[in-house]
Amino acid sequence: MAAAESGTGPEKLLGPTLLGFFVYNPRLGPREGEEEKKILFYYPNEAEKNEKIRNVGLCEAIVQFTRTFSPTKPAKSLHTQKNRQFFNEPEENFWMVMVVQNPVIEKHKDGKTVVEYQEEELLDKVYSSVLQQCYNMYKLFNGTFQKAMENGGIRVLKERLEKFFHRYLQTLHLQSCDLLDVFCGISFFPLDKMTYLKIQSFINKMEESLSLVKYTAFLYNDQLIWSGLEQEDMRILYKYLTTSLFPRHMEPELTGRDSPIHIEISGNLQHYGRFLTGPLNLNGPEAKCRFPKIFVNTDGAYEELHLIVYKAMSAAVCFMIDASVQPTLDFCRRLDGLVGPQLTVLASDICEQYNLKKRISGSEKEPQFKFIYFNHMNLAEKSTIHLRRTSSFSHTPVHPDLMKILGDINNDFTRVEDDEEIIVKAMSDYWIVGKKSDQRELYVILNQKNANLIEVNEEVKKLCATQFNNIFFLD
Repeated sequence: MAAAESGTGPEKLLGPTLLGFFVYNPRLGPREGEEEKKILFYYPNEAEKNEKIRNVGLCEAIVQFTRTFSPTKPAKSLHTQKNRQFFNEPEENFWMVMVVQNPVIEKHKDGKTVVEYQEEELLDKVYSSVLQQCYNMYKLFNGTFQKAMENGGIRVLKERLEKFFHRYLQTLHLQSCDLLDVFCGISFFPLDKMTYLKIQSFINKMEESLSLVKYTAFLYNDQLIWSGLEQEDMRILYKYLTTSLFPRHMEPELTGRDSPIHIEISGNLQHYGRFLTGPLNLNGPEAKCRFPKIFVNTDGAYEELHLIVYKAMSAAVCFMIDASVQPTLDFCRRLDGLVGPQLTVLASDICEQYNLKKRISGSEKEPQFKFIYFNHMNLAEKSTIHLRRTSSFSHTPVHPDLMKILGDINNDFTRVEDDEEIIVKAMSDYWIVGKKSDQRELYVILNQKNANLIEVNEEVKKLCATQFNNIFFLD
């Protein structure tokens, strides 16, 4: 006779998920019975009207209640057993709320599924930053909430919110959000002076020849080399390019396409240039010159621009022109004829330099450490933890527990003005070092189980000397 099987089955960890997202303005429905008027956007849309009103009303009450204790700093988040709510007021009286379900461990015990919510796993700072990015990305393509209200009233604002967030919320990968979302930095491509001057000269020539161009940005291998935009505008445009536009246009690998090619400098240059935004085929009868619009300098000049992104091999150049001017097919053909050949040669030059540098430095064995570096002054970011971040994929070969420790160290750094260093030994025997010095932060994960504090300190000093010379002065 077989014994009845009992006991515990394998555990299953489910990451954080988006439960709700809404935008409301408390001034729009001040009287009883008008509460629905406050709601400008609500996800999921299928939720019942009363549920929407109840949830928005609860958030409004929490914000008002916390204001009595801190009038200038209302609540940023609310922790409950099952979820966490994040609040943000990006513009006066416009509130954005994101509700995230806490990670869950599913256990099977005696034939039943038992759910345990991991209440302390989410870092407020990470998800508050994700919520701010939602607003920044909306504003890049639609301008401010207030301007939409002034130009077209509530109806226009609701339409824009619906159109944008219906698609954007599907691209949020809450499971892979971490410290890089807090920094939202820019990865810069290292170049020698001569090649940098060639790029500078190329940009000057293009801006002179194509007089419509107001701003230009130049990228190689998804890294920024040059930008004429304000830092904050470039930061959010960079995120859009590297996590959304570029991954969508990944070319099939063509043999020799990304290795230096021999191009005859003769009458008709061969080139690999193409538009990533705008006309797909310049010679087709159906060729259309429609470019996405972006909004920059929204606090001051409030400029509306057409975004033209043009790519040759691994080099991409963004031209921004005033939105009041409609680019014609002739303009696009002229741009293609001017930019394509020169950008192809430049991309080839950069690739040659890059490969040469790689050969000189040699292919060293996998180092025993991984790091994240961020500079608050120029938004420069460098990470060996994230090998490649795209809209659908963020490869983080580091355990989530270690990433959480990095976030905790960052929280500690935020609370102090002075330079600081923190060293932690994790339960898994990894060493984690955080250094903050003069607007720069460095986080190192070392896989040296038997090392002591002195040896760990020496390893980090070596890393600073090779990778970040003249940056850190902490002993």
